[in-house]
Amino acid sequence: MYRSLNPDHITRTITQLRERIQERFPGAGLARVAEELEQIASAAVARAQWIARPLLPLRIGIGLLAALIALIVLLALTSLKISKMWESFADFVQAVDAGINDLVFVGIAIFFLATLEARIKRRRALKALHELRSLAHIIDMHQLTKDPHVITNSGQDTKSSPKRTMTDFELSRYLDYCSEMLSLIGKVAALYVQRFDDPVALSAVDQIEDLTTGLSRKIWQKIMVIDRGRT
Repeated sequence: MYRSLNPDHITRTITQLRERIQERFPGAGLARVAEELEQIASAAVARAQWIARPLLPLRIGIGLLAALIALIVLLALTSLKISKMWESFADFVQAVDAGINDLVFVGIAIFFLATLEARIKRRRALKALHELRSLAHIIDMHQLTKDPHVITNSGQDTKSSPKRTMTDFELSRYLDYCSEMLSLIGKVAALYVQRFDDPVALSAVDQIEDLTTGLSRKIWQKIMVIDRGRT
């Protein structure tokens, strides 16, 4: 029961987070980012289910094509005149060399067909994971100018300084929402490889986890500064 991620729970958590952001910061850009994450998560559930299912038409087509290749090779072998090949050692060596080359090309073709389904699914998963990686950077951009030192240390703003109107409580909640979204991005990414054991896709998910964890760590450093400023 608790050995796999539940997509419905993830999407509900994202929806609840989006509502919390809109209620706390109505009209804020972060709410629109949360809405985008909600849409991506809904699409991710369908994509992950598609990736997990076997592509039966493709498998049938690959099986028939592989059988056809094997049949052609078998017919070519049966048509060889073995007795004439032994009449000359040079002809025998040439025939063996040609046969090995043909077997290598046939093996490459069968390997290409056998891995075609995994490569199609991998391409789709990597494209979706790229969206999540980009969204993580967008969230980081939203928290970039939320500097807690402005609250703890009074100083004069410059002409180009961003407008900061949040209280320490509001800033802490804003940063916490960013951290929650980053964590949820990692959970959405994990959906793609939960039932798709592909090393390339697994590596991409691990990279997203490392990215979101690193960005979240920076956010929590800011939250800790705010908490120390309250005391």
